[in-house]
Amino acid sequence: MIPVTASPVRLEASLDARLSRWLWLVKWLLAIPHYIVLFFLWIAFVLVSVVAFFAILFTARYPRSLFDFNVGVLRWNWRVTYYAHTALGTDRYPPFTLSDVPDYPARFDVAYPERLSRGLVLVKWWLLAIPQYIVVAMFVGGGWGSGWDDGGGWRGSGLMPFLSLVAVVVLLFTARYPRHLFDFLIGLARWCARVTAYAALMTDRYPPFRLDMGGQEPPDQGPLTKTP
Repeated sequence: MIPVTASPVRLEASLDARLSRWLWLVKWLLAIPHYIVLFFLWIAFVLVSVVAFFAILFTARYPRSLFDFNVGVLRWNWRVTYYAHTALGTDRYPPFTLSDVPDYPARFDVAYPERLSRGLVLVKWWLLAIPQYIVVAMFVGGGWGSGWDDGGGWRGSGLMPFLSLVAVVVLLFTARYPRHLFDFLIGLARWCARVTAYAALMTDRYPPFRLDMGGQEPPDQGPLTKTP
């Protein structure tokens, strides 16, 4: 059995004990102010990533201030998509901040790398990540907001939008959110987040082809040891 080692990318979420049966119908509308902000944040994210590319290429370091900004954009995007599109597991309105909010039910972070490979930066975001892009495309379809692209709405079909719709329809008629669907959806979102961080040059750790389900990151089981 391959041991589970802690990922530098951490995506977590908790399901509200009580969710409104109908609020999910208008969350996408309530989140419009966030979409406007995220539109400009994603433009800045791309520009910062370009600057970081050259910084890593010449210095093997991702400038910390730029890294923290891009992590903040991804964090903001995760809170909005968790609220309005992916899983819809909270009725608590997302805060307008790049910073971590410890008591918010959706959290995201990436461990800062002290050094990054100069060679990998040339190929990991396009060539090496191609297999992961294919998998993520099946998850998010035509670009549901959980695809970590622009924070937009439901614009196509995919596994995640379909399962999210099933979950909230069950919620509508039973007042209960199916926990197994929640765990699965968070696992899919976690996979997408790891690929995004890798493609955005924020880590050299290749995303595992592994579905870590549940609201919390799996515990680090450490290296595999042999017993005599």
